[in-house]
This record gives sequence, structure tokens and C-alpha cells, in this order.
Amino acid sequence: MADSVLLTTHDLPLAGKLRTGFRRAGYRVELLAKGEDPSYLDDAALLVVTGGFDAPASAQQVLRTVQQGRTMGVPVFVVGERPGTPPPKGATAAFPSPADPDEVVLVGRRAVERRRLREATGIVGETDAMVEVLERVVQIAPVDATVLITGESGTGKELVARGLHALSRRRHKAFIPVNMAALSETLLESELFGHEKGAFTGAVDLRKGIFELADGGTVFLDEIGEMPLQTQTKLLRVLEQQEFLRVGGQKPIRVSVRILAATNQRLPEQVAAGDFRKDLYYRLNVLHISLPPLRDRREDIPLLVAAFVADAGKRHDRGPFRGITGEAMSILVRHRWPGNVRELRNLVESMVVLAPGRQIRPEDIPADLRAGDRSTSLVRVPVGAPATVGAAEMRPQFEFIFRTMMEMKVDIDDLRREFEAFRRAEVDSPGRRSGEIVYDQRGEGPTVEADPLASAEYVLEDDFEDDSLDEAPAAEAPLPNDVLYQPGMTLDEIEREVVRAALRHVDGNRRMAAESLGIGERTLYRKLARLGIADDG
Repeated sequence: MADSVLLTTHDLPLAGKLRTGFRRAGYRVELLAKGEDPSYLDDAALLVVTGGFDAPASAQQVLRTVQQGRTMGVPVFVVGERPGTPPPKGATAAFPSPADPDEVVLVGRRAVERRRLREATGIVGETDAMVEVLERVVQIAPVDATVLITGESGTGKELVARGLHALSRRRHKAFIPVNMAALSETLLESELFGHEKGAFTGAVDLRKGIFELADGGTVFLDEIGEMPLQTQTKLLRVLEQQEFLRVGGQKPIRVSVRILAATNQRLPEQVAAGDFRKDLYYRLNVLHISLPPLRDRREDIPLLVAAFVADAGKRHDRGPFRGITGEAMSILVRHRWPGNVRELRNLVESMVVLAPGRQIRPEDIPADLRAGDRSTSLVRVPVGAPATVGAAEMRPQFEFIFRTMMEMKVDIDDLRREFEAFRRAEVDSPGRRSGEIVYDQRGEGPTVEADPLASAEYVLEDDFEDDSLDEAPAAEAPLPNDVLYQPGMTLDEIEREVVRAALRHVDGNRRMAAESLGIGERTLYRKLARLGIADDG
């Protein structure tokens, strides 16, 4: 595309000033006379309509011709509008009268640069977020530094990678994309680094890997978060030393490759979980481009629809597409697009194929889009014991939720068992006071929990009703060898009484007391010293 600017002469003095300004900026300027058809100048980088859109009817015809012809997508400026008037339909920007020629030239230059970049990358968008992405691509493309591209699935990460390659010094060399999630661990290593003849069963010939084939060019590693740890180690060597070994090889192979990586996962969380090497993450994240989801740039949806319509019509050789009604476009703009730009592209392609020769109406849009986003986002959490589910299979936040649920289940099971023990103990020994924990003579832990009904806010199984609880007899004195817990006792006091009871039960034999408590004899000696229990037990 030549860097030429097309000026209409509806306001001849203004057109003369603009021609001078654009020529100084390095653009070739063509003047379009009234009534002249602009379609033959389809290599124009910018069209400027002077005299205002409300002026001559021929100005309106110019704009319609451009939008319906091969120059669709050319930025269109309308200069000479009334102050406060929004850009007319089909125009990129409107400048009020009297217009500043220098401002028109400055804004025009930025529009031309964005269009050139979109032509090279296929990225469509005029929102601030996408303009920032395009500017970062322009800044980053000329250097050879590694770039990490992040964003949700379907946001266009590979388009950004191709744009970085297309604007780089390596654009005349190979660009090879690799999807980490599509290859098994053993096959991935062979694909990336190649293998020697006889390196493994089936390796009947020497095979060059992707890094070797892309020497001098660019390798795009998509879904880098799915790369196995063993392969991550070898990739780190390529990044740091620009050399690698084929599978089964012994001689290092040096290459000059620029690596671009992309992921829809949160790599810092994978690093914290041990699923991704920290040193590799820092080595990949030298330069970073983050792509916004489509729901955060809804103003770009009409532009994307227009671009996808043109592309689908060309590929499928369909008749002229008559566009989308305003109501149908409103439905598309309101949708959340969980599949992002990829989902929108597929929908537009289906509409072009299924509704040729007429406008798209709301009833042509799938029912789930018309109904709005009422779906609930579901999170799939692996089920299994913590010992059998590794951290590599769960994101850290999922593991936290899973372990918390397991702990809650254990707590409820323990409470259920203790509650049953309370019921049994109340039947066997109705004289025990609610609120006491009684240890047996061996010190093996509580047989009755302190009145669980007093604090429980729910019933575990059947409602427990016993009139005897309302009129319980006076508590009996504890048995001589029992340990009685009273509220206010500390853990050390409880442990002291347990140890003393165990010693009394075996007449002071420390070895037998340690066995009954389930601890070692040396541990018992340390407890005796710490708890201040006399040698006579």
C-alpha cells in the first residue's frame, strides 16, 4: 500500500493547506475533483473529505463509494463539520470548522500507521487498549528480545506473534508456531530439537527439529504453560546459549532464533505451585504484551464484524452481504463473548454463509446470545485424596479449595463420632455432668465431649431428645483413677493429670506408663521434668 493521501476539493482553500501539510509529513497527495470516482485510487492510505459532510451531495457520494468499494477500511476524515457534530456514519473522525491543518495531519499520520500495522498483523481495533497493544508491537518488533504474550483463549495471541515477526528484521525467514498442548512429552522434545538416527524405536532417519528449521527466524511457542518440566530445562538452554542437542545427539547445534511465547494461564501461580520453572519464567518475560478480552473492548465489535464479513465473503465466494441491523448489532455488543474474538469470527462466518443477500436480523442470531449471558461459570475441581492428587494437576487456588473441603469433611466426621460417643456415654453413665471431658485410666483421650449440643447449630442425624437431660441427677464424684477436666484448666494441667493417672495405674512403673500412653520412655522422662511431676509419680 502506497503512503498516499486522497483529498477532495469541495473546500479548495482548505484542501490546499492540507496538501502542503501532508507533503511535508512525507506523504504523496492526490486531489479528487467534485464528482470524480475515487475507487481507482484504492491504494490510498487516507481519505480526507473537505467542506463538511453536510456540504455538497458529491461529498456524500465519495464516502459511500469508498465504503462500498475495494478501499473499504481506509481511514476517512471529514473536515469542516459544525462544532460538536459526531463523525458521520462511515467516517473515522470529524474536525470542526475552522479546522487546524496541522492537527489534521498529526491525527492522519497516526491513523495511517495503525492501518499499516493492522494490514501486517490482521489485528483490528480502535479502542485505547488495542491501540496500546499495536504501539507495543511497533516498539518491540525490531529487537530480538523474547516476548511473553498473555491473554484469554481466543484474544488473538498468535496474530500478535505474527505481527511481531512481520515487522522484525527476521521477517524474510521462517515463522514456525508450535502448540505445546497438542503434543505429548516424548513427541514434543523430538519436534523441538530433532533426533538422531536410532535415538529411539522408530527413529530410522535423522530429523531436524523446529529450532533448527527456524534458524534465523522466529519460533512461536503457544500454550507455553503446558510444557513439561523436563522440556522446560532444555528450552532454557536454548534461550541462554542459543544451542541445543538433538535427541540422542552428542554435538551441540548453534542457532539464531527469536522465541515468542504465549499462554492463557497465570504463570506466576504455576511457578508457585512448582509446575513451571522460575528461571524460565523470568527468561521468557523479558518483554510482555497483555491482550484484553473482547468484553473489555466492546466498541471494537462493529469493526471486527465488518472485517470478518469481508474476509468470509471473499473466502466463501458469497454474494454481497447487506450488513446487520442495529438491533442485531446491539445483541452482539452486549454479549460477554467467553470465546473472545475467535467466537465472534465463527459466528460472523456462519451468518455470512447462512444469510446471503439480506441483512442479519435478531432472529438470525443464536438463541443463547439473544437470551443474554445467563450461564453460570463452572469450575472443575479434581476429586480425590490429597495424597493422590498432585499439585501439578490443580491450580493453587483449586488445591486450596479442595483441601479446605476435605478438612471440613474430616471435622464433621470427627464431630459425628464424638457426638455418638456422648450419646452412648450418657446412656452408660447418666451421672456425668454435661461440660466435662473424662479420660479413662490409660489416658487414651476423651470418651465424652463437652456438651456439643450447647454450641452446635445443626443436628447431625436424628434429633436427640432425652427428658433426662432436663432433670439430670446430681453429679457423682469421679472414680479414683479417672481424670476429670474442669473448664479453665490449661493443656499442661490436663497433660499432668493424665500422666499422673497413668503412673498410678501401673504403681509408678515408668516403662509401663509410657507404653500405656503410647510414647517412648525418654519422652515420658522429659514430660515428667517439664510438668514438674515428683519422682514418686
